[in-house]
Amino acid sequence: MRCTSEEDSSIAGNDTMDPRNSGQDIIWCDLCESRVPPLHCEICHINLCKVCVGEHILKRPQEHKLVLFKDRESTIIYPQCQKHPSNICELQCKTCNIPLCATCVSSGDHDQHEKIRLLEIFTNKKELIERDSRKFRNSIYPRYQEAASNIWDLREEVEKHSLELETVLNKQREAMITQLDSIVQSMRNEIKERKVQLTVAIDRREEEINNKVNEVTTIIRDLKILQDTDVVCRVTDYTSRNAEFLSLPSQFQVTFPTFTSRTINREEIIQQFGSLSYPPINNLTRPLFDENVITTEEHGSPMINISALSTPNRPLMDAPRVVTDIRTEFQGFNHHIHSVICLNDEKIWTSGTDKSIKLYNLQGELLKMVETRSGNEPLGIAVTQNGELLYADDRDGSINLVRDTQIQPVITLPGWKPLAMCSTSSGDLLIVIEIKSKKHIKVVRYAGYQEMQSIQYDDHGNLLFSYDHFKYLTENKNLDICVSDSAAGAVVVVNAAGKLRFRYTGPLSTHGGSFLPRGVTADRLGNILIADSTKHHIQIVDQDGSFLRYIDSCGLQRPWGLCVDSKDNLFVTERETGKVKKIQYRSCR
Repeated sequence: MRCTSEEDSSIAGNDTMDPRNSGQDIIWCDLCESRVPPLHCEICHINLCKVCVGEHILKRPQEHKLVLFKDRESTIIYPQCQKHPSNICELQCKTCNIPLCATCVSSGDHDQHEKIRLLEIFTNKKELIERDSRKFRNSIYPRYQEAASNIWDLREEVEKHSLELETVLNKQREAMITQLDSIVQSMRNEIKERKVQLTVAIDRREEEINNKVNEVTTIIRDLKILQDTDVVCRVTDYTSRNAEFLSLPSQFQVTFPTFTSRTINREEIIQQFGSLSYPPINNLTRPLFDENVITTEEHGSPMINISALSTPNRPLMDAPRVVTDIRTEFQGFNHHIHSVICLNDEKIWTSGTDKSIKLYNLQGELLKMVETRSGNEPLGIAVTQNGELLYADDRDGSINLVRDTQIQPVITLPGWKPLAMCSTSSGDLLIVIEIKSKKHIKVVRYAGYQEMQSIQYDDHGNLLFSYDHFKYLTENKNLDICVSDSAAGAVVVVNAAGKLRFRYTGPLSTHGGSFLPRGVTADRLGNILIADSTKHHIQIVDQDGSFLRYIDSCGLQRPWGLCVDSKDNLFVTERETGKVKKIQYRSCR
């Protein structure tokens, strides 16, 4: 389609121009293409020379409005008709989706078709263009600028964090080298001490032998004199001393120290040195502005719009059931059970309000008991990837490793008191600690018993956790950290970087009273399970904080500590009865 336009004209030299056109545009008659037409038809929107005016009026007898070209109104430029090139199109056939001129309309080919004025389409499109232009200028472009700025911030953050990690690695390297040098120096000192001891013994032995040699030499000299003498008394007074010296000195045995070297095991060194944990990298190819991401006024951070996403399959049983009922020795007044952690699918560690940590099998048999070094109750227990027990002692602010019958402090927290802890999928240790002087709570991450991360404040500088004795925590499969905050009536969930994701404060239906969470754990689907001891049930929410269901059909009494095994069976401690109940809440399919 060809539009009648000054822009369609050829470029000429210094001929007379319309003052509204650029200095190089030549205007042509639309009928004979004579240069510089003096007239313009406002109705038909075409330029005319004097010769063609009469022909134009005769061929199209409808109303015309001829004006001098320089006096023409500023009008839109309509397209020329493909069938009738001398005509312009002012209508659009909506059925055929083609522009129509007056001749096309009068032909009757489009009588039954819906038509619309091109001017209306033009006006609507102009409004759309204006709106889009405004949106691009005022909304989209600034957001892309912000996104580009954030990329630079991310680069700086990556550079900064990488340098911090390298600094930590170097410090750990220096610490290990210091320890290694200390061990070597200690052994060197032992070697020197042993050398001195051996040298003293050898010197003493040498002195004894030299004395004997001197004595024998004297005897030989005296015997020689007696051999040469004729004095009877001297000879008759002689007494043989051979027997005294026939027993020769025993061979002096020197026992040298030996060094028993071990094959240097890289994995053991890594275990001692520490390891890097790798939270998942966000998909860099995702859209910059996800329509399913909304920003909440409360947190000012992106949250997933659950209603816009498909719900994953969560095969939860309609009626969860108790599979095993384990009776423990935590019974009686002021003798409560608080925590449970799976050693494997057949054995569980438990702890409570006394100084002991007990290992039971599923038949309720006590397999092992460990007492804390301080005699204090442990405020948190965890199992390492190697199956070794860790417990927190608030008396001296220590985390202790139980290996066979030995208890070794591996972390000390001067000025802080550990409240709870858990092992992570990467082998790190997450610990909830409090400082009484400031009434602050924070979560710290340790890798190889070296502090790697501290989580205490949100993006606005507010404390994430309330000051309260009862805290439990777990790591979800997406590496979120879930902290049960009883005093706040919430489970606080932050991502692996420590950024607040959401606070779960119970379902919309209160189910009777306030929400006081205790134990918390997470299953393989990413569901978060929370013990509410005051309502005697367990709440299950998904990894984004949406309530799924209650476990309230298993006769639970004051449920407290929680954990799941590798098959997602739930273990629940009952604070008052001292029982641990194994509950199946997911379908086997």
